[in-house]
Amino acid sequence: MCGLAGILNRYGKRISGNKIITMANMMEPRYDGRGGGFAAYGIYPQHRDCYALHIYFDNEDAKELTEEFLKEHVLIVKDEEIPTRKIKEIPKRYITWRYFVEVPEKFKNNEHDYMISVVMGINDGIEGAYVISSGKNMGVFKATGMPRDVARLFKVEKYKGYLWLAHGRFPTNTPGWWGGAHPFNILDWSVVHNGEISSYGTNMRYLEMHGYKCRLLTDTEVVAYLFDLLVRRHRLPYELAAVALTPPFWKHIEKMPPEKKKLYTYIRMTYAPAMLNGPFAIIVANSTTMIGLNDRIKLRPLVTAKDDEFTYIASEEAAIREVAPNIEELFAPKAGVPVIAKLEVD
Repeated sequence: MCGLAGILNRYGKRISGNKIITMANMMEPRYDGRGGGFAAYGIYPQHRDCYALHIYFDNEDAKELTEEFLKEHVLIVKDEEIPTRKIKEIPKRYITWRYFVEVPEKFKNNEHDYMISVVMGINDGIEGAYVISSGKNMGVFKATGMPRDVARLFKVEKYKGYLWLAHGRFPTNTPGWWGGAHPFNILDWSVVHNGEISSYGTNMRYLEMHGYKCRLLTDTEVVAYLFDLLVRRHRLPYELAAVALTPPFWKHIEKMPPEKKKLYTYIRMTYAPAMLNGPFAIIVANSTTMIGLNDRIKLRPLVTAKDDEFTYIASEEAAIREVAPNIEELFAPKAGVPVIAKLEVD
């Protein structure tokens, strides 16, 4: 189950959250009310050069400890409560706060890894504090509930972004709680996922060797960190990162032309602990790109479409046609082959 949706305006035009909310609402039979969420890019232009930390707190003590930690490690430009509505469908259980921060000058040469250490320091070291998103000019809004109600709770329709993700959960083997709802994020990487990552234990141990700590009790968390590791730190092109995560079967590699066979063998052997097993469909985004990817035998649905301005990805064709009824170029990606849409502006 679960439902995924993504919209990218390839020219960077910002649109309200209404369109992604509509897509998410079209797939409600896929959800059971134990998680919904949205990621939005381009929503903080007035603080575009700051990392926007969305953090949920169990209580004021956790918030106070986190703020002490932040003051020791980053420069806080502004902080404020994330605006919410009071709605009966989702009782507010957490303090929701956002911090616009800058990395101290002495860490600017390695600021991305430094910010990851800050995020992991909070998630791993401060009980009752959960960093929900940590990218620049973007944010994640999620909670336990149906997507339509999560959108109302966080006033998602009032934000404007050029790239949006949405997710509705039907959790089967992990708990339904605010931090475990999708999207999952690190820096400007965000991921929504339908299915199961049965390789979670292997993936988690591999990531912990590289300094990542999985603390949000949901298998999808590893996917966000793997993309950051493979693409940002190891500088793999998106296509080769997809090969590492969803490699062809050995019997297919054996039949490839020699150079391609050599490359795919190298990628598969080098990144064996990063391979994702299990049935899944994912949408991954960063500040310039949206990617759709299925498991190696396509056990979960995913469709994509494109018009003159937008690229759409969703679990169901109906979700796309509800917001783009005249779309013509629509197809289902092949198993293990990424669909990659990029901004066409600098």
